[in-house]
Amino acid sequence: MTEPLSPPVSEPQLQAEVLARALPHMQLYDDAIVVVKYGGHAMGSEDVARNFAQDIVLLEQSGVNPVVVHGGGPQIGAMLAKLGIKSEFAAGLRITDKATVEIVEMVLAGSINKQIVGFINEAGGKAIGLCGKDGNMVLAKKASRVIVDPDSKIEQVVDLGFVGEPDKVDTSVLDQILRRELIPVLAPVAAAVDGGTYNVNADTFAGAIAGALGAKRLLLLTDVPGVLDKTKQLIPRLTIAEAQALIADGTISGGMIPKVETCIYALEQGVEGVVILDGKVPHAVLLELLTDHGAGTLITR
Repeated sequence: MTEPLSPPVSEPQLQAEVLARALPHMQLYDDAIVVVKYGGHAMGSEDVARNFAQDIVLLEQSGVNPVVVHGGGPQIGAMLAKLGIKSEFAAGLRITDKATVEIVEMVLAGSINKQIVGFINEAGGKAIGLCGKDGNMVLAKKASRVIVDPDSKIEQVVDLGFVGEPDKVDTSVLDQILRRELIPVLAPVAAAVDGGTYNVNADTFAGAIAGALGAKRLLLLTDVPGVLDKTKQLIPRLTIAEAQALIADGTISGGMIPKVETCIYALEQGVEGVVILDGKVPHAVLLELLTDHGAGTLITR
């Protein structure tokens, strides 16, 4: 005797099942702060940006307190090229002279910031766009990098111009915003102690914000799946010690090194876990936070 066939599952039933499975994850992040760094390379098309905005609104509606920090390297490069200003880099950071920092502030704190705010608001959220200069949220100090000349092997200190690193973070403005169920969208432009303006690497800026807020999660959305092993397979979880060992043996290399170092810095500042994931995957934020599957590489203490 054959078993009777189960009736086909309807679309509404599937939706209900998905919501039911998300419940434990919603409870885990209820009233928690999650900082999401939305990278310039992860932004992709307008459809990707709108999906991201929907994810952020859904998180806020489910009881999470999302804070968005965005980059904009490709967009800054395009604007500088349009204006005939040559971009120079050292140790992975844009050398930023006075003319360049004005463009950086215009693109980051202006067009990109307000575009993301607009997408979140269109999706039903209430976003507010700020940068590190607002309310003296982030005070930065001048950054410098040491590079090794490939021929002479001599170390040289590079003057990066108006490039800064977070020195002090005052969360009082963010605390007020989050209490009012608003979604802060932050551009990584910071004030100098003497009143000037610094361009800050968006990963570093997000790590400082997440640490100061005691965030439960920092998500670094980029254009790669996460940390890969020597066979180019995704590593789903790492501790700080394991990540440091992978840097030492060369498994983690190139542009992934500063990202992982930012993760370690944020964890040392009190963030519970940091995830590096591919922001171009549809609804990557929801996959990571609200499903059993997860996404990317989770780094913990």
